[in-house]
Amino acid sequence: MSSQEERITRHPVLEEHGIRKVEFTFNGKPAVGVEGEAASSALFAMGIHVFGHHHTDSSAQGMFCANGQCSQCTLLIDGIPRKSCIVPLEAGMQIESLEGLPELRDLPGPDVRPPLRTDTGVLILGGGPSGMAAAIELGKKGIDTIIVDDKDRLGGKLVLQTHKFFGSVADCHAGTRGIHIALLLADEIEKLESVDVWLDSIVLGVFSDGTVGIRCVDGYRIVKPEYLLIATGAREKSLPFPGSTLPGAYGAGAFQTLVNRDLVRCAERIFIVGGGNVGLIAAYHALQAGMTVVGLAEALPVCGGYKVHADKIKRLGVPVFTRHTVLAAHGSEKVEAVTIAEVDDSFTPLPGTEKSWKVDTVLVAVGLNPVDEFHRKASQFGMKTMMAGDAEEIAEASAAMFSGKIQGLQIARELGVEDISIPSDLHEKAEVLKSPGGELFPYDPPDIREGVFPVLHCMQEIPCNPCMTCCPKDLIDTSGHPIMGLPEFHGSCVGCEKCVAVCPGLAVTLVDFRESSERPLVTIPFELGEWLLEKGSEVTVTGWEGSVLGKAVIAGWKKAAGFPHTTLLKLETPADIACRTAGILIQDPEEIAPLEEPLEVPLPDDAIICRCERVSAGEIRRHIRSGIRDMNHLKAITRAGFGACGGKTCAALIERICSEEGIGGREITDFTDRPLFAETELGWFSGADDE
Repeated sequence: MSSQEERITRHPVLEEHGIRKVEFTFNGKPAVGVEGEAASSALFAMGIHVFGHHHTDSSAQGMFCANGQCSQCTLLIDGIPRKSCIVPLEAGMQIESLEGLPELRDLPGPDVRPPLRTDTGVLILGGGPSGMAAAIELGKKGIDTIIVDDKDRLGGKLVLQTHKFFGSVADCHAGTRGIHIALLLADEIEKLESVDVWLDSIVLGVFSDGTVGIRCVDGYRIVKPEYLLIATGAREKSLPFPGSTLPGAYGAGAFQTLVNRDLVRCAERIFIVGGGNVGLIAAYHALQAGMTVVGLAEALPVCGGYKVHADKIKRLGVPVFTRHTVLAAHGSEKVEAVTIAEVDDSFTPLPGTEKSWKVDTVLVAVGLNPVDEFHRKASQFGMKTMMAGDAEEIAEASAAMFSGKIQGLQIARELGVEDISIPSDLHEKAEVLKSPGGELFPYDPPDIREGVFPVLHCMQEIPCNPCMTCCPKDLIDTSGHPIMGLPEFHGSCVGCEKCVAVCPGLAVTLVDFRESSERPLVTIPFELGEWLLEKGSEVTVTGWEGSVLGKAVIAGWKKAAGFPHTTLLKLETPADIACRTAGILIQDPEEIAPLEEPLEVPLPDDAIICRCERVSAGEIRRHIRSGIRDMNHLKAITRAGFGACGGKTCAALIERICSEEGIGGREITDFTDRPLFAETELGWFSGADDE
């Protein structure tokens, strides 16, 4: 399949910018990709999802995290086994699939200079929202600061977020898309003379002499900071089920990287496991990219993410199965189907409730684990260190910005900068923004059939105020908390539509009876592309939770002034459903119906726990039951934790199995940390030989 067929050439929010095609080879055959994109993304764009086969059982290998945290995507790149998701594509690269164990080859070492030593006031590990916010505060105080990130641009996960953010407009750019917030923060940093940005730089280790080793583009650097701020974010949790390591089963963050950063059409039919904000947003991003989402499963009785996120995908036709879990992904070389089942109160699957779908992708979005190993090691060595953002506590990006700002000010104070004031409300705002969805209230749409007015399809307390902030007549407010309280409309609306355009949850519509009392116009926000709309055509309209209300006619649409990439869709609706109309159905229920008969499911113990070494849950459980409590002993017997990821994905899963077996944390001896947290060639530590 040609690369063009697997590229996203039309997206409602994202645009191609300055791409340059380069030639490379894959398994000896000529190929073309985009210069600077991840090598793995270039292969996905060619329709290649199987990167090789494991030496232990010949199982197909593909991608899981797309963030350098696992080793699923390892390829031979110019003769060296490397994680292809963090290797920028260059012209002339020779890329080969990894079939079994790589051969030992006589290869030249990296052409880099001898290690350089650098001293700095503050070293920030991570260029996401918390790291950038901290760098801005430190830079404003004139403190020498280095911010390091392994990507080619600042922003972290912000660069993957095409949706508008919640929170406060004044404090964290609420109502602005994540991709644009990343640019705003990066622009601020660029203006600060005391802040140095190191991109494409991988932190290898924290050492006992108070230094940090960093592999930069131009060589290995040893940095000695007065203060170390860990803003490294989080890595995706894995979920062990049969087929979870098949190509096509990967993390929601990996999906967003492929789709929203690299504009690669990596799937056609998707099933999502996990109903937190990450899973719900991934479903929406898939719909934006023109993919079919056949369903989403959540083990809890309700989705853990914001209700407005769940509602907006339901309105578009995505079925959400609460109290369900995934049993298996099916396929030989790649994902071909998925099976889920209902669970009881103890999360045990209920026989006879299985449902299967034909899919090519299963997205795993079951939470995040902090990347905090750098902080643990720095604390062990007595370094001055703090954490910010997800490395400290998993929360939304808006909360991470507050966390970084607070920690940046605190570090400046500890470094002796005078007149440092940390406003008392900063901590309060940070805690509010960390809040999960709050209390749910009954849905009570207005029963009005005259004039023009907004309908607020927002029934859960969440930290958000853009609709209140943007109203030119201050007609939307809250009787409760200024950020967490439910918005309420009072007064005489002028029909400006700003509240419809700004709402991050797409939960505001405008109903206009001024022209007709029988067929009023309902304005809804639409972010899936005007090419799906045809003026005069009839569409199925849905209510706030996705119930089908009836039919409406598209009267037209327009771009929302001042709100990039938001379309205001005008629907001519019957009067009796106008105030309840919240969206339109874009997925045909018949096309996403499950198979008539569920597929046969392998045993749970067949699930792979250690992806690098292909160690199953059954094998881990057997050794634990035999009395092994030292993870290093388990590692020596099974090789679990021996792989290139350094136990980043399997350690938490082994801990989970121990818990299931009734073994507490104090009974377990943890894995011994490796001296380096990322694998690298030894030549980087010595520099090139001039002779």
